Amino acid sequence: MWQLSNGVRYYPWGSRTVIPELLGLPVPADRPHAELWVGAHPDEPSLLPDGRPLNVAIASDPEALLGPAAVARFGPRLPFLLKVLAADTPLSLQAHPTTEQAQAGFTAEEAAGIPRDDPTRTFKDPFHKPELLLALTTFEALCGFRPVEESLHCLAKLQVPDLKPTIAALARGGLQAAIPQLIALSGKRRTALVSAVAEAASRFVAAHDPEFINTYRWAASLATTYPGDAGVVISLMCNHLKLAPGEAVYLPAGNLHAYLSGAGVEVMASSDNVLRGGLTAKHVDLAALIEVLDFSDGKVPVLHPVLGPGGLRYPVPVEDFDLTRCQLGTDPGTLTTSGPQVVLCTEGTAVLGSADGEVTLGKGQSVFVPAGAPVSARGPAVLYRATTNLP
Repeated sequence: MWQLSNGVRYYPWGSRTVIPELLGLPVPADRPHAELWVGAHPDEPSLLPDGRPLNVAIASDPEALLGPAAVARFGPRLPFLLKVLAADTPLSLQAHPTTEQAQAGFTAEEAAGIPRDDPTRTFKDPFHKPELLLALTTFEALCGFRPVEESLHCLAKLQVPDLKPTIAALARGGLQAAIPQLIALSGKRRTALVSAVAEAASRFVAAHDPEFINTYRWAASLATTYPGDAGVVISLMCNHLKLAPGEAVYLPAGNLHAYLSGAGVEVMASSDNVLRGGLTAKHVDLAALIEVLDFSDGKVPVLHPVLGPGGLRYPVPVEDFDLTRCQLGTDPGTLTTSGPQVVLCTEGTAVLGSADGEVTLGKGQSVFVPAGAPVSARGPAVLYRATTNLP
């Protein structure tokens, strides 16, 4: 059982308070703290007490640390990554590939000799990236495409003449016709469309019209941050989710989404494959995005926990990861599981015991536990435990 030192990612959309408060740093911070990474991703691996990166330690003895089943299924790497994400402003509209798409895209870009740090590079690794976001605060997001009939009504209600081609494409050919048409608009036409949509949306918000009010409010806000960005119009066709603390959402491959505001614990397959579709100044690979996007429409369910070993578990349909919220009392419990574990403390003080002794975790601290290692735990504290989801 190793205590970890974790890296922070600083992006303009991050919060100057949430992650610094978790880590016991001065608040407000001098720059936005967007993500705390806890795991073995090679771009930002957690460090062991002896200074070794966790991914290097795992590579030196994968079967002992990950267990034979995880190595057989995922290879000699930790297949999941745990994050704390804190957004004061929206992230980009994005989607993630399936394993097959990631492998094909990665192989093609490697063969083309595109450096992995090139800003036009699309596939950074050959892995998929399904993810789960569990809200720590009220959390708002765009997740997947709302029912087409609902989108048609939402667009038509604005009575924007420049939207007629989009409405016609959506009615005639569905999302698969409307979305590429929007992203491919020329700069001048796109800017005029986004401006008109934002102006119309603002009128409905000012009139306190309750129908689609959150959708329209966010569209107007996004247009201020990203003027002329097609993602503003696309947001009108996306489900708007507002999660209460403790609620979660699962995002499979192909789901177009954007986190808008709030803080959460995020666990995902360990990958950095992000295909952006809007609300960004970064590279948009339209051809790859269209190939990856899931154009099916419908509501995205809010995920509620079930009682599982160690606490409240958030079930997902992938084997790469599993997330449990552990509410510890003063009586010892157990966190033993067959897979490798990453455990993060977000409240209180936890004492974890293993054959090697005890580790005390305060708020913002974490440990890596090798596969199958017996672990006892007592608090009072709140822990988030990520592990694999193998049978």
